[in-house]
Amino acid sequence: MPQIFHPSANTLSRITLFLLFAGPFGMLFLGYSLIRSPYQTQVRVIREQPVPFPHEHHVQGLGIDCRYCHTSVETSASAGVPPTHTCMTCHSQIWTDAPMLQPVRDSLRERRPLAWTRVHDLPDFVYFHHGIHIQKGVSCVSCHGRVDLMPLAWKEQPMTMEWCLDCHRHPEQNVRPKEAVFLMDWKPPAQQASSLGRDLVQKYHIEAEQLTNCSVCHR
Repeated sequence: MPQIFHPSANTLSRITLFLLFAGPFGMLFLGYSLIRSPYQTQVRVIREQPVPFPHEHHVQGLGIDCRYCHTSVETSASAGVPPTHTCMTCHSQIWTDAPMLQPVRDSLRERRPLAWTRVHDLPDFVYFHHGIHIQKGVSCVSCHGRVDLMPLAWKEQPMTMEWCLDCHRHPEQNVRPKEAVFLMDWKPPAQQASSLGRDLVQKYHIEAEQLTNCSVCHR
């Protein structure tokens, strides 16, 4: 009987069968990788701002406390964006003619707030309160990273549900004494490194078993 199919058809059929089985898994892997990529999470992606504000210079270089600009971070849901007159408290005296600061001067003169681009922008269906985290001893560094070492601000953590839940399940990993919340380079004393977090969880009445309830973040 004469051969109907060319010998290469065997190879083609094997490739086809492989793609039928491996294709769906490959698509799942591709989707999973995309969700966790900087393209989606925006981790370490520098967003364009009306003024290139250098946190490293202001925090590390000049020693300005976070609360000087983010005035509501200890009490409200939002950390707050500094109004123009906060910037001009210093820049009406120094760097008064710097071209880079022209948008700030225009904002003050025209009484028009600067349109800052939010670096950390959670979805509308997620409820987050800065004040309660600060009051429970969660440092700025836990979520925002070493802002004092960032020439321009970027997103240090993915802020995914999985990432938030990991902290809620194990709060002892990120809790520190309240007086150290705004200290960028704080480290626990060597003799207390293993127990301090657990002790503070009890002291601040943090109930981890309740923090994973859906209603904590979705209201």
